[in-house]
Amino acid sequence: MKKAAAAAPNRAASPLMKQKQKEAWRSRIPTMVFLAPFTILFVIFTVLPIVAAIGLSFTYFNMLETPSFVGLDNYIRMFFDDDVFLIALKNTLIFALVTGPIGYILSFLFAWLINEFGRKLRALLTLIFYMPTLAGNVYFVWTYIFSGDSYGLLNSTLIKLGIISDPIMWTTDTKYMMGVVIVVVLWMSMGAGFLAFVAGLQSMDRSLYEAAAIDGIRNRFAELWYVTLPQMAPQLLFGAVMTISTSFAVGVQSQSLTGFPSTDYATHTLVLHIMDFGSIRFEMGYASAVAVFLFAMMVIVYQVVNKALSKWST
Repeated sequence: MKKAAAAAPNRAASPLMKQKQKEAWRSRIPTMVFLAPFTILFVIFTVLPIVAAIGLSFTYFNMLETPSFVGLDNYIRMFFDDDVFLIALKNTLIFALVTGPIGYILSFLFAWLINEFGRKLRALLTLIFYMPTLAGNVYFVWTYIFSGDSYGLLNSTLIKLGIISDPIMWTTDTKYMMGVVIVVVLWMSMGAGFLAFVAGLQSMDRSLYEAAAIDGIRNRFAELWYVTLPQMAPQLLFGAVMTISTSFAVGVQSQSLTGFPSTDYATHTLVLHIMDFGSIRFEMGYASAVAVFLFAMMVIVYQVVNKALSKWST
């Protein structure tokens, strides 16, 4: 009798629980409808290409014949039979380790410095810093600056100052090519991450600064470390994601400045290697393998940065 009495409320509650579940699902319908267009486009143009690239990386595919399965041959070829891939990997890591952290720090530093200016001046400075990203494809300006003849802006200036006597081949000499590309990439580094930092700094909780002042914080650097940065964890993570994606994706910049291929592959990157095998040689299987490897590197670096920022912000 006691068991039957105990079971009765459960049976009575079951229809009520089902009704609540139905209402919960109905309340989610508008959200699902609004998310559906983005979700469909994201799956079609992002998820499916990634899955297709992973699948093609295990095949030989020349765009004319049906892909044939070759297993891990493409990945073995990358590390043991392709010397240019190793050069491209080294150059990509150099660009990522140099332009990534420096560009990230500069983006935040400039956003922090202009944060206390008035609204109009801050908007103007934000536009000035962000403008290189908008006009990033005007590489002919940089080709004029680093032109290898005596009429180039940098060479002519150095000759007039008596620093050099003969023009320097900035974009063809392997001693200078990497530095030239790094300068241009850093010039273009104030992108979406910079805008996120500017927006994040404007949304700070001002009461925390007052509490910090009461607790004894007297200078801006201590205020930055203990108050500002912990509040900006989401913007810092977004900026890190954008920085990682741009620093590992250097390719068009070096192609426009130093040619394709560059002298002794001095500025050849994994992105250019993918373009070489995918768009010129039409070895789509091997190009997909290089792309998957690059994607995996970016994911690993993102996970490391994400854990570091999560531990630091808590």
